[in-house]
Amino acid sequence: MNELARKPKRWPKIVSRTFLILVTILLVFPFFWMVLLSFKSDTQILNNPFSLVLDAGFSNYVRAMQVLDLKILFGNTIFLAATTQAVGLIITFMSSYCLSRMVFRHQRIRDGLYLFFLLGLTIPSYILLFPIYRMVVAMHLQNTYLSLILPLIATSIAFNTLLFVGFLRDFPSEVEEAAIIDGCGLFSLCARIVIPVIKPVFATLLVFNVVYVWNEYPLSVTLISDINKMTVSLGASMFRGTYSMDYSGMIAAAVLIILPQLVFYAFFQRFIIEGMTAGAVKG
Repeated sequence: MNELARKPKRWPKIVSRTFLILVTILLVFPFFWMVLLSFKSDTQILNNPFSLVLDAGFSNYVRAMQVLDLKILFGNTIFLAATTQAVGLIITFMSSYCLSRMVFRHQRIRDGLYLFFLLGLTIPSYILLFPIYRMVVAMHLQNTYLSLILPLIATSIAFNTLLFVGFLRDFPSEVEEAAIIDGCGLFSLCARIVIPVIKPVFATLLVFNVVYVWNEYPLSVTLISDINKMTVSLGASMFRGTYSMDYSGMIAAAVLIILPQLVFYAFFQRFIIEGMTAGAVKG
């Protein structure tokens, strides 16, 4: 009896692994099904979507690359992602550093500012479409990169602030005090001491925000109509006509749009776990 009691029970581990495998299959199945549909014709997609017969071959991908100017679409999206992250991360880091380090005369002011920044997490982007469109029209920014850059930076402030402030509050202030005693200025303190330590948080925010910018559709379709400034999220909409829909071409285009995201996410996935567990969810 004692030997049996000492043996660890294996069934909880088996149950948990089985559950994880089932969840993984449920999450991965839609993507594999989409890849399968991309090799079918429109008739087969509508009449027999679960069939394993692939009658179209690579013709859908050839047509998708002929319709889409991938060089322009990817170039515009990469430019928007790089610009918004370069500006947004710097701005939110500075504001978060102030919220976590500055001494306010009244504590409620700092808490109020922090809550004000976090309110952006509770507001759906669809509610902001009309006021953003009105402001863009008033400033004559239609069909410009700036019409997307400014709203995308604004929508990332709330999430960036949540992670930055949460981590910086748990960051030991003694390290900064020692650097200040050694004559380190504010800029050098942030650039040489703080930022190298919180690189996982930067990487985490970079991954989430880049994926968001890559998939963003409501703002792009509302503010951009110039084909030379369209993003990859608008590429699939080019297969939708007034009275018809090219389903096979749209699905093939969607696969081409998703693949770079998967590569990017797979490369940076280790930073996400490291950044989310490094005190970023505290506070």
